[in-house]
Amino acid sequence: MFHVKQLSRVVVATALAFVVCILSAATPHAQTASAPNATSAPAAPKPGPHPITLDDADHLLGVGSPKVSPDGKWVAYTVSAVDTVADKRIADLWMVSWDGSQNIRLTYNTDSSASDPKWSPDGKYLSFLSSRSGAAKVKGSQVWVLDRRGGEARQLTEVKGNLSDYEWSHDANKLLLTIAEDPEAEAKEKDSKDEKDKPRPIVIDRYHFMKDMDGYLSTNSRPSLLYLYDIDSKKLDKLTTDKKFEEEDAAWSPDGKQIAFVSNHDEDPDRTINTDVFVVAAAPNSTPRKLTTFPGPDEGPLEWSPDNQLIAYIQGSEPKYEEYSRRQLAIVPAAGGEPRIVTANFDRPVRDPLFAPDGKSITVLVADDRSQYPASVWLTQAPVAGRVVVPLVATPGTALTQDRQVGRTALLWSTDTSPAELFALEDGKLRRLTSHNDALVAQLQLGETRDFQAKSPDGTDVHALITLPVGYVAGKKYPLLLRIHGGPNSQDGHSFSPERQLFAGKGYVVLNVNYRGSSGRDTVYQQAIFADWGNKEVVDLLACVDEAVNQGIADPDRLGVGGWSYGGMLTDYTIATTTRFKAAISGAGTGNPFGFYGVDMYIFQYDNELGPPWKNPENYTKLAYPFLHADRIKTPTLFMGGDKDMNVPINGGEQMYQALRSLGVPTELVIYPGQFHGFTRPSFIRDRYERYFAWYDKYLMPKAAGK
Repeated sequence: MFHVKQLSRVVVATALAFVVCILSAATPHAQTASAPNATSAPAAPKPGPHPITLDDADHLLGVGSPKVSPDGKWVAYTVSAVDTVADKRIADLWMVSWDGSQNIRLTYNTDSSASDPKWSPDGKYLSFLSSRSGAAKVKGSQVWVLDRRGGEARQLTEVKGNLSDYEWSHDANKLLLTIAEDPEAEAKEKDSKDEKDKPRPIVIDRYHFMKDMDGYLSTNSRPSLLYLYDIDSKKLDKLTTDKKFEEEDAAWSPDGKQIAFVSNHDEDPDRTINTDVFVVAAAPNSTPRKLTTFPGPDEGPLEWSPDNQLIAYIQGSEPKYEEYSRRQLAIVPAAGGEPRIVTANFDRPVRDPLFAPDGKSITVLVADDRSQYPASVWLTQAPVAGRVVVPLVATPGTALTQDRQVGRTALLWSTDTSPAELFALEDGKLRRLTSHNDALVAQLQLGETRDFQAKSPDGTDVHALITLPVGYVAGKKYPLLLRIHGGPNSQDGHSFSPERQLFAGKGYVVLNVNYRGSSGRDTVYQQAIFADWGNKEVVDLLACVDEAVNQGIADPDRLGVGGWSYGGMLTDYTIATTTRFKAAISGAGTGNPFGFYGVDMYIFQYDNELGPPWKNPENYTKLAYPFLHADRIKTPTLFMGGDKDMNVPINGGEQMYQALRSLGVPTELVIYPGQFHGFTRPSFIRDRYERYFAWYDKYLMPKAAGK
């Protein structure tokens, strides 16, 4: 399982989430530059044309966070690299000219990343978040700023608490900060002086009391609140007066007079997933006005119209369908009035709204059947008769994120054969701005990724991707790996996937199926698995495997399966349904929802989709068939997970491992210390893939495993 809101904010897209967790060192564009610390760079990749290896993957960089300057002449962005000594990834700041002729690296920090770059309103300064060592004694992330004309970065803020977001005011005199206070910070500091690492009890009385990476949400946990920070005086003022509600996705109006934000003001915010759009005067201790009333999520990122009259936002589905939600574009008058769902008749999820300079249209990113592309949504009469939503890019690929200033749009774009790079979007055409990975990719022999589809026994059309092994020969049968995406509300799409290519380079066919429950299709397709996990999804997965076998691509005697998160859950469901797979790898999964009620972070989903166990034990029993009927499983299975994961905790893998061990089925359990749902330690990411290769090779390519 993986929460939809987390997907849209943290990963943004499945492809980006994977690339970020496996990629590392940067290869510069238009100039030569080393990794942040030459002695800590990964081992050199293999020279000459060859299938991709883990060393190659360690040298692919992650490009992200594009921000167009106010005059449209530059695009700031981040480039991530791996520090093998510190065993962490570090991102630095770059900027590229709009014509692509100049690409400049701006930071060379070796101890912490630069993230969230933003331009000052006059375009002279570039700010970013970093927890790097500074003159201030306050620890944690702070806003730093550098003169784009040159010079060292200087620390701009010195605030306590968890600073997670910031925005410049229109006159550049203030910053709008999003900060979660830690009421126990002083006590913790005192304890650390009096007695090193002195533990403190965690007192909990909340309905929703845990969250991956954040840990336990105790009685004293404070929400993120909005503050105004005066740059000259360094004075910090609370924007609104209520300290009970989480405030996020804050955005200044173009005239600087108002601030819009998202919050849940229900009596007990823990018991609902409702969020609404609010607007407040840009002055300390102001009273916000609520603009939306939909009982489900109205969420950001928020975008003001150029004339300050409208606010664009994203509306989700009714609460019980939140995990299978079709995000829709909506607008609401800033002065108050009836909201309007602009994409009500467009049955695909959208996100990341950006107003056009004339205010007549909004550009969004659309997830649509294995691709994610930018599209214009027209608020008035559309230029194409009958089409409110007009795609701006026709070629298969994945737009991961976008930004716009003065009519110039930059986006992060990836294809099956190209890792994400920055592109300018002009008149429906993409123009490349960066080429960080070109030199390395030119050395790689890649497997071909094709569209693939099958029909399930009930007549459902299921769409998928199939990646052929490097050196594929038509008519020859190959071992096949069914690799299942998480979510379930996400999709496998046309973007560069190191995982697919790593397996293809080792001689495997890789099948990625967008089973029912996936995004990129219509709402009925997404919501078909509501309260019925592991049923239609497995039917769809097996239908695609059958089609690959029928086409003579897959060897029916050498089939493997695996996935992470909901993909791990579906692995458990699949091997409890059929014994045809010879090897399985279940990462961060579970086969027993009984054992997860109150143990993971999905309490709202359990209560509102399945019902509490004491009210609906029959359904929980049905959904627990991998664990309760573990004696049906004959497939050798590797279980994996992080010991700090509160999204899908490791006990799900532990239970399944113990069941198979008790039954004498070949199995193994690998627990990664200190890791959450998404791994961050590069050495563990590499170790995980080495274990993938060894496990599959052992059962599907015994000769390769025995080398």
